[in-house]
Amino acid sequence: MKSRIEKRRGGRKRKWVFWTGGMILALMLMMGIYFYNKIGNTFSTMHDPLERDTDQERQKNIKSIFKENKSINVLLLGVDERPGDKGRSDTIILMSFNPNTNSTAMLSIPRDTYVNISGHGKDKINHAYAFGDVGLSIQTVEDMIDLPIHFYVKINMEGFKKGIDEIGGVTVYNDLAFSQGKHHFPKGDIHLNGEESLDFIRMRKDDPQGDLGRNKRQRMVITAAMDKVASFSSIPKIGSILNILGGNVKTDLTFDRIQSLFLDYRHTHQTIHTLELKGKGQFIGQYWYYVVSDEEFNRVHTELKNHMEAR
Repeated sequence: MKSRIEKRRGGRKRKWVFWTGGMILALMLMMGIYFYNKIGNTFSTMHDPLERDTDQERQKNIKSIFKENKSINVLLLGVDERPGDKGRSDTIILMSFNPNTNSTAMLSIPRDTYVNISGHGKDKINHAYAFGDVGLSIQTVEDMIDLPIHFYVKINMEGFKKGIDEIGGVTVYNDLAFSQGKHHFPKGDIHLNGEESLDFIRMRKDDPQGDLGRNKRQRMVITAAMDKVASFSSIPKIGSILNILGGNVKTDLTFDRIQSLFLDYRHTHQTIHTLELKGKGQFIGQYWYYVVSDEEFNRVHTELKNHMEAR
């Protein structure tokens, strides 16, 4: 596989890492609405199909994947949407769910990763959303890893905080006492609401491990949120949860396919494999990029493909 990586423009401070937990939480909550009978207009608000979803051959292939319990790949996008500004996808995560091994592979794609964006040349991957919305974001990631993306879930920043609050917060073990924003996080088991979770997984500068430490806290919140939602036998607050999702989440998953995910893929959270793109930050001209080698993209492609095909 040839890598389609290269250059142009440069960066801003990475500030929206917290979307990761929110997006995965949103996906799990969407699986959970299988139990709720009064979906009504809320789900219609969330459902936002793409042009490619009108392709009958593609729909036939998707139907076959569900019928045969094959792996499903979902692209999660965190977007800083504001009035008059569609924003950029500052968080990009590929989730690959394998129901045969009850496992999930999670690839975080740095927003500054240097790629070719079809029709726009070489740029940061998060600019694909600004240029061509979700459709071009999906195409860019598919070109980059040479694997299909079957569905997408997009969430804005409000969805994270409200989602965590609606499930009653999450409890994690903190191995490093620190302060961030308005909150102090002591060492030991701590319970986090939405605002606290945001600060907990944003801290980087005071961590001896830097980004690695931040990524670890990110995974802790993700896992705690997924476990909590997956353990619900019923969801008494499903009405308000749906309102949060309806206002903050878009997806091309249909209700029938969410049901299938819940019934046949709900145990894939039992084992989560985290993958990272190993590269280096560098200036190209006056702009900063995260540059990844062809060999590294080949490695990640192989790992994801092996995960998808495992039995």
